Amino acid sequence: MKKSISLSNLEVFNNEFNSSKTKKIARNALIRSDINNIAMDWNGFRTIDHTYSNTISNEMDKVTNQKASGRCWGFAGLNLMRIQLADKYNIKDFEFSQNYFMFCDKLEKSNYFLENILKTLDETYDSRIMMYLLDSPIEDGGQWDMFVNLIEKYGVMPQSVMPESFQSSSSRMMNRFITRKLREFAYLLRKNHNEEKTVNDLRIMKESMLSTIYSMLCICLGDPPKQFDWQIIDKKKKFHRFKNLKPIEFYRNHVDIKLKDKVCLINAPMSNKKMNELYTVNFLGNVVDGEIIKYANVDIEVMKKAAIKSIKNNEAVWFGCDVGKMFHRTLGVMDMSLYDYESIFQTKFLLDKSKRLEYGDSLMTHAMLFTGVDIKSDKSTKWRVENSWGVKGGSRGYYLMTDSWFDEYNYEVVVDKKYLPEKIVKLFSKKPVGLDPWDPMGSLAK
Repeated sequence: MKKSISLSNLEVFNNEFNSSKTKKIARNALIRSDINNIAMDWNGFRTIDHTYSNTISNEMDKVTNQKASGRCWGFAGLNLMRIQLADKYNIKDFEFSQNYFMFCDKLEKSNYFLENILKTLDETYDSRIMMYLLDSPIEDGGQWDMFVNLIEKYGVMPQSVMPESFQSSSSRMMNRFITRKLREFAYLLRKNHNEEKTVNDLRIMKESMLSTIYSMLCICLGDPPKQFDWQIIDKKKKFHRFKNLKPIEFYRNHVDIKLKDKVCLINAPMSNKKMNELYTVNFLGNVVDGEIIKYANVDIEVMKKAAIKSIKNNEAVWFGCDVGKMFHRTLGVMDMSLYDYESIFQTKFLLDKSKRLEYGDSLMTHAMLFTGVDIKSDKSTKWRVENSWGVKGGSRGYYLMTDSWFDEYNYEVVVDKKYLPEKIVKLFSKKPVGLDPWDPMGSLAK
């Protein structure tokens, strides 16, 4: 074949297609129908069963809803914490203020972005790192260590104290205007640097810039209360009131969970990463001077064993995955056997987990919670997932992930150190290897 496609090539391609009855049947089916509905495999569909041998006993009745925002990582983290709070006070349901969390995150990300601009003042505006920094400085996404940094610094408050706003639930326009302002600030900092202003002078400018961002956040999300009262009625109909609480005190005194005891494991079988090695992602974070992102790259079975131990000990597990693959949203099912795409398109899809990551076919897109696991003959077969997309999908908002899907598209779990072998725990005391900010292991923050 020559460099370009010739008319004779097209004739051969067309004859080959039209000589296949099954390809024409597939064409006729897909012209007017959704691919997933046509490709759904009967044996995958008929075996959907939302029952599990092991679930946490204090699972919430009502799942949360992040709506049109990318705050899955924060929702999953706050959902992990609310389980413990509801158990402590024997209450049926509870939600932390995801809006307050978002406010703190956006403010810190703005400062983090401006500090990264100060670190890269000598880069050309069109360098790859500058293009990365300017692309999406305050998107909604994040990683586990970023979540812990925010909670440890700002604490939490009930949703009733700072409820959702329109902009927190539909964040696209707010993000657009704050991003526009941050790009303007980046230009001004770099311009003043070129005019030989000192870094100290630039940081004085930065403080005024952050005041503008703070005001924009107040306009969109509301200004956060400095203290609040919290009152509840427990399952025994007993009334409780707590007065004059501050967010950081609410976290430290009322939430029985030690976030700093939890560590993040990834499974990234890529040619540029070693197993049993500690990694970080350069230029990825939110709280300046907070803990950097740390991932221990481990075998998938290490992740599973730690997650199972956690669930058996009544602790949910935060995780990050590529949720859109082999997934049906209405059914709430993630299953490698759910669809038979190869029969529809009459071609095999041969990329494995490693090559999907390396060639841009998969990355972390969503964070959720494991609240249960089904174990047969000492092996996990499927996982119960608490999502943050409301109650409509799956089993009242709880989804099903098969074990084979876990192998292929789950990339990250967060577990307490006590559930890990000592050799894995020791990895977190090493100096991590830095990954490029566009590495797929940093994608959840976007």
